[in-house]
Amino acid sequence: MEPAKQTILIVDDEEKILKVLEINLKEMYHVLLARNGSEAINYLRNEPVNLLLTDQRMPGQSGMDLLHFVQRNYNHIPVIIVTAYGSVEQAVQAMKMGAYDYILKPIKINEMQRLIEKALHYAQLLNENVQLKERLKRYEGASEIITANPKMRTLFEIVKQVAATSATVLIEGESGTGKQLVAASIHYMSPRADNPFIEINCGAIPVNLLESELFGHEKGAFTGAVNTKKGKFELADNGTLFLDEIGELPLELQVKLLHVLENQTFTRVGGTQFIKTDARIVAATNRTLSEEVEKKRFRSDLYYRLKVVYLRIPPLRERREDIPLLVRHFMEKYNQLDGDRKREVEISQEALDVLQSYDWPGNVRELENVIQRVIIFARDGLVTAESLPPEVLEGTVKPSMTKEELRDEKNRRTEAILRDIEYGFLKRILAETRGNISRAAEISGYNRRQLQNLVKKYGMKVEYFK
Repeated sequence: MEPAKQTILIVDDEEKILKVLEINLKEMYHVLLARNGSEAINYLRNEPVNLLLTDQRMPGQSGMDLLHFVQRNYNHIPVIIVTAYGSVEQAVQAMKMGAYDYILKPIKINEMQRLIEKALHYAQLLNENVQLKERLKRYEGASEIITANPKMRTLFEIVKQVAATSATVLIEGESGTGKQLVAASIHYMSPRADNPFIEINCGAIPVNLLESELFGHEKGAFTGAVNTKKGKFELADNGTLFLDEIGELPLELQVKLLHVLENQTFTRVGGTQFIKTDARIVAATNRTLSEEVEKKRFRSDLYYRLKVVYLRIPPLRERREDIPLLVRHFMEKYNQLDGDRKREVEISQEALDVLQSYDWPGNVRELENVIQRVIIFARDGLVTAESLPPEVLEGTVKPSMTKEELRDEKNRRTEAILRDIEYGFLKRILAETRGNISRAAEISGYNRRQLQNLVKKYGMKVEYFK
């Protein structure tokens, strides 16, 4: 199959120039012709344009006006200005404002083709760079999974193994436990990492639009379908499609999703042509799907198709040993809020004990929000128990404990204090040595590997101390 032609939008008020350019460029590109700025803007709003070639002087909206519009709304599209000899200074000004280049009249077709090719290549490089940065940012986020809990460590060992395959994965867990982070980890540690990671929340889109979002639609398929649109399955081809809140998917769409999983083909809404897809499916839900199957709200055949690999993320209340690590991580993160002026906010042991006693119904997401909030309002650079939100303080009140519970609580608090001392020591030694691991190991008495393990244990970033 030949690659799709890139689309060039040519804008000029002279019909003869439009026709000459179309004849010479249509073999290599899909060419759109506009006779004024209004027509051009309509194309930009409704068609996927890869390059804009516009005359500088036109009645009504000028080439400069179009450049302003593209810069504000579609700054990924390179703009080439066509100008007469007497307007070179304005063309140079246009380049300063963001135009890719300009070309002088009368136009030499060979020169024009070379310039278009260079501009499209430049735009492609910029786009790849943006995607790479986004992928790295997401991968770094996915790698920031901080835990000391044995079950979580086992889960992430499974994630590493599963990532190397194309197996369908079902993730269950309460809201805020990090299902999206696990899904992203699976994708960015997989051979598909260079291809798209597409997300859709099945519970956040109206039912009448969800089918179109998933499978796309043909032009004219329904009122308002003025153009053909690709769905998430097409966009995620050769990559990963993350179906969040899969338990919210209506039964009629469950049938269609099952068909895609079984046949790797689908049709757009209003279409008849079967489209193949190689999107890897990772689904997540905050419901217990086995119970939904028993209640006839979720198809059993789809459930077992999705559950090739099953991962359950435990809520934060089941892994309280992670709370101090997460608190430290979020404090490091939000201590950077003031840009170059780093806010050094600390947390008291008493406040940490309260946080560790709270049940966190909103899980890690709630904890992150609380830490962000208390850092903003911290007085004298210290978060105390009194500065915690009322719902956290009230939520830690418990009935009288048994002897076993008291013993476990005592052991937990002792471990928390020891971790706090160890964390404080590590932070001080890294600050003193400006993040030099070898020097820090020499001063502290640890060997280099032990110190690196401690840094990893507490999720610290050595570059913060340099």
